[in-house]
Amino acid sequence: MIEDTPVAIATFRDAMARLGAAVHIVTSHGNAGTTGFTATAVCSVTDTPPTLLVCLNRNASAYAAVVENGVLCVNTLASSQQSLSQAFGGKTPMAERFAGGEWTSLQTGSPVLHGAIANFDCRIVEARQVGTHDVLICEAVAILSEADSPGLLYVDRAYHALSLPERL
Repeated sequence: MIEDTPVAIATFRDAMARLGAAVHIVTSHGNAGTTGFTATAVCSVTDTPPTLLVCLNRNASAYAAVVENGVLCVNTLASSQQSLSQAFGGKTPMAERFAGGEWTSLQTGSPVLHGAIANFDCRIVEARQVGTHDVLICEAVAILSEADSPGLLYVDRAYHALSLPERL
């Protein structure tokens, strides 16, 4: 028998902290301006067409601009980019966030971070509200990948650098 007792928010957050996730800076540029935020709630959906989902809190400072712009770039961070993750995840003013990296752009115009292990330049094709967040379904229109850098992982409320496997 399943109980109808709701799970406490703290219990859920503590359990979710145990799940490791890649660290990303999600950026957007368009009529609503340039914005960005740190995210771990990103995953692939399908490869036909190449699609990701990105979860974005509706109270986030980047929310309105991302939704209005309708485009974004998921920049998957290398282990050397932890300080950028912290800047984009905090209360750092937007202009200062972008001062810490080298940026270019691809098809959508969203900022693409040089040195990231992968960059997924996307257009938002669907959004669904779930609780406090929007789940953004994003179709990749351009991708860059630098496979020679180790990735950055976030688990147990701390950053961890991944290492590359030895190549034969």
